[in-house]
Amino acid sequence: MLLQQMDDQIAAWEHTGDRRRVFLRCYRVMTGNMLDAIEEGYFRDSKWINTLLHRFADYYFRALHCYDCGDPVTRVWKDAHQRTQGEDLHNLQRLLLGINAHINYDLVLTLRDMLHTEWDSLSTEQREARYLDHCLVNQVIGASIDQVQDEILEPGDPVLAIMDRLLGRVDEYLVSRLIRKWRQEVWEQAEHFLTCSGRADQERLRANLEKSVLDRGERIVRVW
Repeated sequence: MLLQQMDDQIAAWEHTGDRRRVFLRCYRVMTGNMLDAIEEGYFRDSKWINTLLHRFADYYFRALHCYDCGDPVTRVWKDAHQRTQGEDLHNLQRLLLGINAHINYDLVLTLRDMLHTEWDSLSTEQREARYLDHCLVNQVIGASIDQVQDEILEPGDPVLAIMDRLLGRVDEYLVSRLIRKWRQEVWEQAEHFLTCSGRADQERLRANLEKSVLDRGERIVRVW
């Protein structure tokens, strides 16, 4: 169901030439590999990871629907959509804009949603198991980078093809390491949400998170 939803949106964007397809095509590859890993029993708690995967995707598609329909949308996704559609960027920048919004913002909130009802009742060992499953996702993402670069990024960006020939696997390693670093920060941010009390504190954390993601988006665009 989720993969079909992604495929349908990609096909629509391919037809119209919408540049947002770059991120979604990559997201689709990684989601497919995640579902395969879940099916193979790769995680300690496959049911929990599967629920997390789908709630995470819901954040993306809700924001997309709101943006395309002209409804209010988070500043993070408004910025990512507008830059991807309107600015002359490399495909790697388009990918990183989407990853920045979805991982550094959406994933924090998804983890908060998933963990807040159970966190106080989890033992230290159970909390560690949740974190270790979160870290195992990095392995699936890392194993997907080559496929993403070969099938999606390089065909539309000859600069990346040249980099790949010159650097070998170094460029893939750097992207994988960047995502791993971001995901570690995401877990730490989610823990901050879990330990703060009251709506005012929650909103303060969310606003600070939003600002940091917007600042990262600006750096992604200006790096070239």
